[in-house]
Amino acid sequence: MNDQIHSGGDEHGELGDAEYAEFMELAAQEGFDLTEVEGDLAAAGHGPLPVLAVVGRPNVGKSTLVNRILGRREAVVEDRPGVTRDRVTYEAEWSGRRFKVVDTGGWEQDVLGIDASVAAQAEFAIEAADAVVFVVDATVGATDTDEAVVKLLRRAGKPVVLCANKVDGPSGEADAAMLWSLGLGEPYAVSALHGRGTGDMLDAVLEALPEAPAQTFGATIGGPRRIALIGRPNVGKSSLLNKVAGEERVVVNEMAGTTRDPVDEMIQLGGVTWKFVDTAGIRRRVHLQEGADYYASLRTAAAVEKAEVAVVLIDSSESISVQDQRIISMAVEAGRALVIAYNKWDTLDEERRYYLEREIETELGQIQWAPRVNVSARTGRHMEKLVPAIETALAGWETRVPTGRLNSFLGEIVASHPHPIRGGKQPRILFGTQAGTRPPRFVLFASGFLEAGYRRFIERRLREEFGFEGTPLQVSVRVREKRGRKK
Repeated sequence: MNDQIHSGGDEHGELGDAEYAEFMELAAQEGFDLTEVEGDLAAAGHGPLPVLAVVGRPNVGKSTLVNRILGRREAVVEDRPGVTRDRVTYEAEWSGRRFKVVDTGGWEQDVLGIDASVAAQAEFAIEAADAVVFVVDATVGATDTDEAVVKLLRRAGKPVVLCANKVDGPSGEADAAMLWSLGLGEPYAVSALHGRGTGDMLDAVLEALPEAPAQTFGATIGGPRRIALIGRPNVGKSSLLNKVAGEERVVVNEMAGTTRDPVDEMIQLGGVTWKFVDTAGIRRRVHLQEGADYYASLRTAAAVEKAEVAVVLIDSSESISVQDQRIISMAVEAGRALVIAYNKWDTLDEERRYYLEREIETELGQIQWAPRVNVSARTGRHMEKLVPAIETALAGWETRVPTGRLNSFLGEIVASHPHPIRGGKQPRILFGTQAGTRPPRFVLFASGFLEAGYRRFIERRLREEFGFEGTPLQVSVRVREKRGRKK
């Protein structure tokens, strides 16, 4: 079972050399373009994607720039309820490389005063990032607020690409050149609105970003596993952290939203040291005057990006809300291992328990695979069940199925449950491989388009057969081109 624990540090992602050669031979026999197959495996076999933060003061065109970056790949922003509203991270691609973008453009000014707000916002985004695009309005020039952000960027020590936005023609180039004075290197003259100059800027971004690691996530070998405690305000995240830490480390206040900055805590649990990140609760909507809540969702996104497991805390005394579902979506989208903890369990009567079970079935049916614990942060009830649940989720997150075993399983499925015939044709799964772990990522190669319902069926069967408890699965399908078709 050597390939079960293949580290994936080689050029073939997680596939060993022999397994890779065998797989490519299969792909060639079935008439797939081998360079495309290699691309698919590389895309699915990467470690966590590098993160780019887009920062700058209000009205310099950050959101327009983010849309321009994302627009190079279709359907990146899924218009699914619960994904777009509070979402601050998106996936983008340029020159064949994929990365994540943290957009800080959804906010204007709050009670802190504009300079403090911009600084706080930039700080939170930079924390999650591997590199930063700093957007300045070239028509206005560098303001005091811009200078303050420059100081922050210098302190953070992350690579910075300076974007001089709103340069719509040659006449604006001189304005852009003035921004050399910021001392951040070459200002890239860009019009986010018209796309002018964005290519050169993105080339510079790719140079600044690290490569996506080949599955060496958690590379601090032997380092503590990282857990993000997330949930909406006042569900008891701080109380839970204090309970597991065995002391009062975090301010607990009845007023929702007391926690603003995540607190990283090294905590001994079950004989193991874990790194807990306590995060500010995510609010329902980000209104302009609620800057601090916008930061909370930025910080939560940053914490989830840095974590391996997301423990989502839900207040079991209240109905499961759209917010709860949105927060779960955030963790699943980020591809993190997932545990759902129902807090305040000690306060429930029989009737509420009955209704809660019904709600879980209807509202959270799509994540039945996540381990569940019923806890009380106040009394400490069932806290001992948290660690086994986290360990289960991590084990599922790191599970790898050898290619040979996966293909015999897929063969059985195709034989016993073929895809429905559509338009006189019956698409078949020809073969597949698991190209990555953390979370498990599968690439299936098929003779035709597989419907969403059939893909869900495949995912369900994969879980029944191989476990994968506590982890999202990512299944992508590559359809064989018609043979002999000109490229």
